[in-house]
Amino acid sequence: MSDAKAPPPDPFEAIKALWGSMGFAMPGMVTPTFDTGELDKRIADLKAVEGWLQMNLGMLQTTIQSLEMQRSTLAAMQAAMPAHPQHTQKDKE
Repeated sequence: MSDAKAPPPDPFEAIKALWGSMGFAMPGMVTPTFDTGELDKRIADLKAVEGWLQMNLGMLQTTIQSLEMQRSTLAAMQAAMPAHPQHTQKDKE
């Protein structure tokens, strides 16, 4: 037996092995890196995507609110209209 201890297992390798067992490659955005420049680029890219998603969410929320207001307006107009009986041909004679 030797007194030298084995190096601890690399946690990134464990993640890669787990992800690889699912049958597809690990996505590039979560692949670990130690390059700070690459990390800054990924952060900037993800913030750009986040901004785009927030803009689209705002447009979606505005559209939903507009449709809800339209529905409420139509319901109020229908409730305010007096009920008119249907005129038949006999009523016109």
